[in-house]
Amino acid sequence: MSSTRKLLLTNGAVVVAAVVLDQLIKYVVVSTMALGEAIPIFPFLALLHARNTGIAFSMFADVGPLGLAILASVVLVAVMILWVKTPPERKLTHFALAIVTGGAIGNLIDRLSLGYVVDYVYFHTPAFSFAIFNLADSFISVGAFLIILDELILDPLRQRRTRRRRSID
Repeated sequence: MSSTRKLLLTNGAVVVAAVVLDQLIKYVVVSTMALGEAIPIFPFLALLHARNTGIAFSMFADVGPLGLAILASVVLVAVMILWVKTPPERKLTHFALAIVTGGAIGNLIDRLSLGYVVDYVYFHTPAFSFAIFNLADSFISVGAFLIILDELILDPLRQRRTRRRRSID
C-alpha cells in the first residue's frame, strides 16, 4: 500500500472515529439527561446538558441554524483545502486536521439535524464559569493548537536540522 493511500485511510479513520465518538456521547447525554440537568464530577467539572444555538462561546447565535451551518460548511471546505495542500510528511498536522474535521462534522450534524449543538462539559469554580462545550469543540481546539505547534515550532526545528545535516555532508 502506498504511503499516500495509508495516510488517507488513517486520516479517514480518525475523522470517522471523532464523529462517531462525538455523536455517541451527545446521544447518551440527550437520552439520559434532562435539558439543564447537571451531574457534578469534580468540584470544578460537571456534565451539564445544554443547547448552543451559536458557535464557540455562543457567538453568532442570532445568525440562525442555517446561516451557522453554511458558515461551518465554508470553514470545513477551507480546512479540507489546507489538508490537501499539506505535505504528507507533516503527520502531526494531518492528524490535527483530521480531528478538526471530525469535530466540525460532529457539530454540523447537530446543527443540521437539531438546529443547535448539544453541549455537556462544564468547567467552573465558585468565582468563574467557563463556557459549556462538547467533545467536537475539544477536537477543534486541540487540533488548532497542534497545527499551530507544528507550523510555528516543530516544522522550523525540522527544517533547521535538515539544513545542518546538509551543511555537514
